[in-house]
Amino acid sequence: MDWSKLYSVPQISAEEAVTHIKDNDLVVVAHAAGAPQLCVDALMNNFQAYHNVRVFHMLTLGKGICNPPEMAGHLQHITNFIGGNMRQAMKENRVDFFPGYFSEVPAMMEPGELLHPDVALIQVSYPNAEGYCSFGVSCDYTKPAAEKAKVVIAEMNAQMPFIGGDNLIHISKMNYVVKADYPLHYIAPTEIKEVEESIGRYCAKLVDDGDTLQLGIGAIPDAVLLFLKDKKDLGIHSEMVSDGVVELVNSGVINGSRKQINKGKIVATFLMGTQVLYDFVHNNNDVEMYPVDYVNDPWVIAQNDHVVSINSCVEVDLMGQVVSESIGARQISGVGGQIDFVRGAARSKDGKSIIAMPSTAGHGKLSRIVPIISEGAAVTTSRNDVDYIVTEYGIAKLKGKTLRERAEALIAIAHPSFRPELEAVYREKYSH
Repeated sequence: MDWSKLYSVPQISAEEAVTHIKDNDLVVVAHAAGAPQLCVDALMNNFQAYHNVRVFHMLTLGKGICNPPEMAGHLQHITNFIGGNMRQAMKENRVDFFPGYFSEVPAMMEPGELLHPDVALIQVSYPNAEGYCSFGVSCDYTKPAAEKAKVVIAEMNAQMPFIGGDNLIHISKMNYVVKADYPLHYIAPTEIKEVEESIGRYCAKLVDDGDTLQLGIGAIPDAVLLFLKDKKDLGIHSEMVSDGVVELVNSGVINGSRKQINKGKIVATFLMGTQVLYDFVHNNNDVEMYPVDYVNDPWVIAQNDHVVSINSCVEVDLMGQVVSESIGARQISGVGGQIDFVRGAARSKDGKSIIAMPSTAGHGKLSRIVPIISEGAAVTTSRNDVDYIVTEYGIAKLKGKTLRERAEALIAIAHPSFRPELEAVYREKYSH
């Protein structure tokens, strides 16, 4: 189909496209691997042409969004998640950070709210026969932004996978199209070491046949998947999906047959992985993408029984307070969907939420299980919400336990080098 003859949307270069951004606009840039690379580069290169333009984005891969000091007064970045390429700018107070759950971001795009967009910079697939393009690997807040923005600039990439669900936009809803043909940014699988293997093995013990999983990305989630090969009828309802699920789908372990909603479907709001994953999801009717205010809504999550969520963190104190987004007062990431899924799993029939982490950081010099969280640190998952904590030394069930019992359970899974210090604090605090 020659869509350009059927639809009269202007086809322009990325350099011309970003000239339609005006002073004082709020620009929403698509998420993660879905960020439009040509338009992002053009935006950054053209920064001196703007005055007081705010740019909202969460994670961007590759060089992505950057915020050098010379952009002050031209482009101001606002986000609720700090990726690696924004940490220096955050450290130097050149990013406006707001706390907020990932599931609530689309609501913040309503008129009069913080993130109501003037311009949406998105990346989409080529259209199907009916003129619909897929948002591909980034539905999340990207689709809501495109629906609410005054101007939609769509980078139409021949290599963006076409993925269904509530993940489509018609060409007629676009103001400008930038044609592109480049591979998506990919996240290489992380090396799984002995520590991660041990953690994965313990987490897998908490997964039963027929459970519906939420997994993140990295060595620990990948290690968990290694030890699920003997399970049956697992489902996926997850904020994101990466390469690790592909093998388990192909082997029949993951089929979603026991899910209560979106039965038989892998459900996610964004994807990050390698070309293996991107090829797997392209035109795959068993994979559906939905906006984040559906996928991460705890009420929606809880409609599936036996939900198991697996997330990670920076540190946990002896009461069970979980710090996942800061090191002391320094913001290094964001809450993302951790609380959405912790609470969704809690409401799910026989659900479980797991916070999994190595017992130490800093090459073994620091314990992640601490007497008191670091000064200034943000508590991500409260002690009222926490369920299981897992390290390479075992499983600590905290929900329904007293403070004394929690401390004992956490000390038992701490690194042996740090147990004497933790036990001394325990004796001081809990001995009578």
